[in-house]
Amino acid sequence: MSIKYLHTMVRVKDLETSMAFFQLLGLQETRRWENETGRFTLVFMAPPNQPECPVELTYNWDGDEGLPSDSRHFGHLAYEVDNIYETCQHLADNGVTINRPPRDGRMAFVRSPDNISVELLQAGDPLPPRNPGRAWRIPGIGEDPGRHMHARVPGGCPARPCTGPVPPGAVARARRLGLGR
Repeated sequence: MSIKYLHTMVRVKDLETSMAFFQLLGLQETRRWENETGRFTLVFMAPPNQPECPVELTYNWDGDEGLPSDSRHFGHLAYEVDNIYETCQHLADNGVTINRPPRDGRMAFVRSPDNISVELLQAGDPLPPRNPGRAWRIPGIGEDPGRHMHARVPGGCPARPCTGPVPPGAVARARRLGLGR
């Protein structure tokens, strides 16, 4: 099994101020992605001569009023894998919780024993889509679609199952964004 470090994602309240901080540390912007549909901007910054070691600054256009007090700054680690389905099956066979199965052949989220969210991305083109949540017996996938949503969704729980109510509309929004189950 091959794995490659991709990035560490952190949420930011003020993109320009956060970028200025990382520039003071010597990091430079290496790429940027603005997503109109999801209403967010991703800015990747890395040290000179180390573009393979970026931090991803995630800025939600509609704000994130819980920042900086809600401990949601840290988002996830990200790794590229050769075969996302085989990797997730290997992890599931060893008792790892799959928070977001790789049903699209491109992306999955798993949870470490310390509740650290880890994003797995398929190297190259996505594999053909399938629904591993039904085909596999993966520990940790809840039946409630509101239980495992990306932290960006209001009321979603980063890297752990929800124990409280999910706000109205959060599940539908998560599904529209391709998040959650």
